[in-house]
Amino acid sequence: MSSTDPADGQAGGRGNQAMTGLRLRGRDREIMVVREALDAIRDGRSACVVVEGASGVGKSRLLAELDGMARRFGFDVVSIRADVLDQYAAGAALLSALQSSDGSNRAAAATDDQRLWLLDSITDALEDRAQRAPVAVLVDDAQWADPATLFVLRTLPGRLAASRVLWVLAVRSDTERPTVARVREDLERLGARWLTLGPLPQQELQYIAADVLGASPSPGLARLLRGVGGNPFLAIELVRAFADTDAVKMEAGEASLLHDGIPITFRRSIAGRLDRLPEDAVRLLQIGSVLGREFDLGTAARMLGRHVGSLLAGVEAALSAGLLSADGPRLAFRHDLIRQAVHENLPLAVRTALHREAADSLRVIGARSAEVAWHVVMSGGPVDDDAVTTLSTAVRELSSSAPDAAADLAQRVAGLLPPQDRRRISLLTDAAKYLGRTRRVHEALDLVDATLPEGLEPLQEAYLRLVAAEIHQAAGDDAAAMTHLQQALDLPALPPHVRVRLLKTKATGHVYLGDITAAEQTDTGLVEAAYQSHDPAVVVSAMVFQSQTFFYRGHLARALELAEEATRRAGTQSAALYLRPPRIPALWLATVLTSTDRLADTERILREGQREAEALGLGWSLPHWHAARACALLEQGALDDAAVEAEASLMVADELEITLPNPQARSVLALVEIRRGDLAKARDHLRAAETGSGTKRQRYGPWVSLARAGLADAEGEDGEAAAALRGSFASREPTRLLAVPLSHWPGIVRIARGDEDPSVAQAVSGALRSLTAQDESRQIIGAVRAHVDGLLDRDPRALESAITGYRNTGRPLALAAACEDLGELMAASADTTPAIPYFEEAGQLASASGARRDQERIRRRLRQLGVRTAPVRNHTASPQGLGNLTESEQKLIPLVVQGLTNRAIADRLYVSVHTVNTHMKHIFTKLGINSRVELTRLAIERGTSADAAD
Repeated sequence: MSSTDPADGQAGGRGNQAMTGLRLRGRDREIMVVREALDAIRDGRSACVVVEGASGVGKSRLLAELDGMARRFGFDVVSIRADVLDQYAAGAALLSALQSSDGSNRAAAATDDQRLWLLDSITDALEDRAQRAPVAVLVDDAQWADPATLFVLRTLPGRLAASRVLWVLAVRSDTERPTVARVREDLERLGARWLTLGPLPQQELQYIAADVLGASPSPGLARLLRGVGGNPFLAIELVRAFADTDAVKMEAGEASLLHDGIPITFRRSIAGRLDRLPEDAVRLLQIGSVLGREFDLGTAARMLGRHVGSLLAGVEAALSAGLLSADGPRLAFRHDLIRQAVHENLPLAVRTALHREAADSLRVIGARSAEVAWHVVMSGGPVDDDAVTTLSTAVRELSSSAPDAAADLAQRVAGLLPPQDRRRISLLTDAAKYLGRTRRVHEALDLVDATLPEGLEPLQEAYLRLVAAEIHQAAGDDAAAMTHLQQALDLPALPPHVRVRLLKTKATGHVYLGDITAAEQTDTGLVEAAYQSHDPAVVVSAMVFQSQTFFYRGHLARALELAEEATRRAGTQSAALYLRPPRIPALWLATVLTSTDRLADTERILREGQREAEALGLGWSLPHWHAARACALLEQGALDDAAVEAEASLMVADELEITLPNPQARSVLALVEIRRGDLAKARDHLRAAETGSGTKRQRYGPWVSLARAGLADAEGEDGEAAAALRGSFASREPTRLLAVPLSHWPGIVRIARGDEDPSVAQAVSGALRSLTAQDESRQIIGAVRAHVDGLLDRDPRALESAITGYRNTGRPLALAAACEDLGELMAASADTTPAIPYFEEAGQLASASGARRDQERIRRRLRQLGVRTAPVRNHTASPQGLGNLTESEQKLIPLVVQGLTNRAIADRLYVSVHTVNTHMKHIFTKLGINSRVELTRLAIERGTSADAAD
């Protein structure tokens, strides 16, 4: 793929003088649409236009016209054109074009999944440019774009909807590439404007002929123009041939059509032009048609067995004939239709042999593996060892930025190998692994199921089942993962390092499932062996595993000690940063801290870890960081910010096409909406969480059960609420209970105490006694135990003790619940007066947190006690005319007015850029606007732009 100058696609270099400056004919409606799009961008609104049509119908010409218009209007234009060879290329040509034009070069992320780094890098570059001038991103021949650029084109128009960026893609209507179809679907969903370029009317073709000839075409030529099917490029070629020869005497009548939409008369016209060229020029064009639309003269010379100097006469002849251009460092066919015509005039056997030779020649000189791979695929096999090595390299390079495309290529390469070739299984295993990183999980598992019966060697089967297990774990189906792991461990003669890896994954699966006894039994010396390893990541992983088993056994002090040491070591050993959840040390440390008195440290660690994950491009971990921060903010009573983090978790998972959005994030959103009083939204979130959470024994089962019980309780379904809790929290072991923070435990007891089955309430009480026996120093544990005892024993002193304990823990909603519970207990006595202060405090705390449903319930209770209170209002007080913005949203407005990009705002506020993206989305929705320009204008009009962000 290449960046193009505005003149490219217009003049086409030497040999194309007749087309220079030709007027664009018959596209007035399309010009009006793109002008409207440019106007929209100048007004601050983003826009996307897809130009679709057959080859030669004028897509490139329309983009060239748009390029010139945009530059005249003061746009910063980023223009790239794809080549057929780019389809297997690693990296993103759009990023390269941005970096080469502004001199920036953000270091690539050192990770096996660079999708987040890619999106963030291009977002930052475009946002920076859009702050200075409106930007137009033009992508020609997008049907051939590299997979990473296609991924960007599917994602960023939505993310940058509020920025002054115009996206224009030109794509062939007959493309069958699946990734291009997905771009179409996603852009259509985002509201892209579609321009389908159809055939031009006969009159417009005659105008074009007159433009080329400088005079009106003869009646004979006008009749011949009917044979080009309204295709302007073919019309121009026909007219040029007519002008240079007596082509009017060629075959009469209308041209018939051949495959690929190239009229047979055009192919014959090209063949006739080749016949008039010297043999050197003909051979050069034939070899060039195999190498691609753009090709290196040195490579063509080697394939011809010639020196470059001996081909200069042939080059000159091809340029003079208008078949090639030489505007850049490589020769190029002036239009791909010309290359296709030359290519298809070669016999099939010759074409495939030349592609095989091209692959060999390019591999020798160290060409891009993607370019070699394309030629090997085009040759149709068979492939030798060197070709397989090159193809495998192309797959590996592609996997970091476009795992789905890498999987497709791996399967295609495997199809070129004989069934008995061991490398087939390795390629299919890699394909399944790469598909498992995308939404195509079912395809990955189907591929595993199709490959397993092929009579695999034990080691091959073990690796394939390990991949399947990791995919199942990522998708939340831990039971299926454990089945694959056990079947792999039953295989004979596995190397020790493979068995260790299988056992480690199985032990992690037991942790996911809450079966700590099984996890400890699986250990059988793994931890001890890990501590002897020279790999710091192995040592850190062992520490985290030990911390998890101690934590779920209720030994919080030891769990915290191990988690902190693992986090400290990970901070000095870069290899440990790439551990997967739940083994990320800092992420696990935050989980442990949430159940201690150090809630403030949790927030700091999550912010730092989140931003470090962004900086390193560890996109697969970001949904987990955002979900963990949502849980911590919910614990702190910051409902609005908790919802934003949960939404950011889902948004990042959607952008990166991560296997399954975190059900924990959905559960947090459901719990927030229950507190706010929007039960319909809570129901929607819960339904989505249940869709992905699997059985009650799965890792997020406790969170989903908690949300399900809370919603049923809010709807007055007491029996259903109690039943939802029994499946997850009836065990007396603290294991499942500790999957949710301690402050939720009194709420579980409040719902469960009305159940005829006392198992859940007894389990919570027993778990708290166990935790207290092991560590009496934790204030939060003491407060929660007092709260639970007060509920079960109807003991006001215990509730008073809980209130005292909660005051210094930073958990306002837990304090509000204890105040309300004590108020209810006192209100049942003859003298209800002492209950009123507790209800009032509970109402104030609920209001400050945004828990409108809690506040309304407490307000009704106070009215029953004879206390008049003001109606429930939104807990935020936005500047006049700026809607019901939250405090966090208000902080962003002056920074937007100052011209800061979302990345700069995130740096200023020390939060994730995805958190800022979500806040901005909420601001636009609440204010009924679509762009940063409108927000700036509104803020200035309302006099809020001078407010400083905290």
